[in-house]
Amino acid sequence: MSPYRERLWPAPWIYISTALVIPASILVLAPISWVAGVITAVILYGGMTTLFVVGAPTISVGDGELRAGRARISLDLVGTPKAFTGTDAALQRGRKLDARAYMLFRGWISGVVRIPVLDDNDPTPYWLVSTREPQKLAAAIEGSRRPESV
Repeated sequence: MSPYRERLWPAPWIYISTALVIPASILVLAPISWVAGVITAVILYGGMTTLFVVGAPTISVGDGELRAGRARISLDLVGTPKAFTGTDAALQRGRKLDARAYMLFRGWISGVVRIPVLDDNDPTPYWLVSTREPQKLAAAIEGSRRPESV
């Protein structure tokens, strides 16, 4: 059981705004057939919401690893994570972003955690990961590391 697990589900407004495909499809196909418009609208909206659900990445910390989406890294190879919210998070995703960093962003999630990569063989300087609970993710990474042997 991992001490931290979060699925980056889309915000409710994403589903609501995507629902605009329903009247658009009906309007486009109404001159041909109302039934075709309704069927197309249902299929398009259902397909889009399915993609949102299936495509939502997971972030987890456990078993000595950090997993963000498909990527994974041993906790032995990461430094001290820093949590950012608000304007600081926006700066990390924007002006202060290193293009070599591993990025897992979702626009509807404002918080991020910056996790330094300590592996000399890895050209990635850090991971920057969206999270709804940046403090908890940073604490889970810090708390799950193996103590260094002396």
